[in-house]
Amino acid sequence: MSQGTLFDKVWDLHTVGTLPSGQTQLFVGLHLIHEVTSPQAFAMLQERGLSVLFPERTVATVDHIVPTENQIRPFQDLLAEEMMQALERNCQAHNITFHNIGSGNQGIVHVIAPEQGLTQPGMTIACGDSHTSTHGAFGAIAFGIGTSQVRDVLASQTLALGKLKVRRIEVNGTLPPGVYAKDVTLHIIRTLGVKGGVGYAYEYGGTTIEAMSMEERMTLCNMSIEGGARCGYVNPDQVTYDYLQGRTFAPKATDWRKRWPGGRAFAVMPVPFMTMWSS
Repeated sequence: MSQGTLFDKVWDLHTVGTLPSGQTQLFVGLHLIHEVTSPQAFAMLQERGLSVLFPERTVATVDHIVPTENQIRPFQDLLAEEMMQALERNCQAHNITFHNIGSGNQGIVHVIAPEQGLTQPGMTIACGDSHTSTHGAFGAIAFGIGTSQVRDVLASQTLALGKLKVRRIEVNGTLPPGVYAKDVTLHIIRTLGVKGGVGYAYEYGGTTIEAMSMEERMTLCNMSIEGGARCGYVNPDQVTYDYLQGRTFAPKATDWRKRWPGGRAFAVMPVPFMTMWSS
């Protein structure tokens, strides 16, 4: 296992304990939910007479089933309308912040959290969507989870997980015209294979990554899943902090330095890496 990486530090800081299975009980700092994977999870809570333990740590939006042509309610798609009503009802019952259609903040769950400053370095993030790894672009450890795990986070604000190994993927050089972040990701996947990341968290670094915008880094981390990795992340730097500063839920003024003294969230030690690109 690696030692001293951002992944290790975030994991250790959020460890509640070790379960009899050997898995870690990991505290989840931010839980994002949407209309597709949450209705069954809320139903399981209701069956057990449980409530949401920390509703202030859960944020909901609707993004998977929103019609593009006609958003008048009720939706013409009956199943979409049922899921929409379930999310509205559950968020109201459990006092969960819900960015609904017309709120001005509704959108793709992996986009609205960064845009609003909810996604921050050093956090653990979970969402019932495989591409939750997107948030790793900010130096967060973010996991896509299934419906039963959505239930677990709602009820306990924790997940039972086995610790991943860390593989550093270093990409150096200047990308030629017409080559973008997605091309870098596809090259990594072609080189390591679609199962190359199984059991790993991918740590992306190198001069190419450092030169990327936050949106490009989000693309990179988003597609870690296509390479078999459970999550992918980039160590936070000035690009990260410049993106976050001034956003709605980012720390303000003196709280900024309390959260990230010197501008850095963690002193990160390198691990053995694979050079995937050079020019």
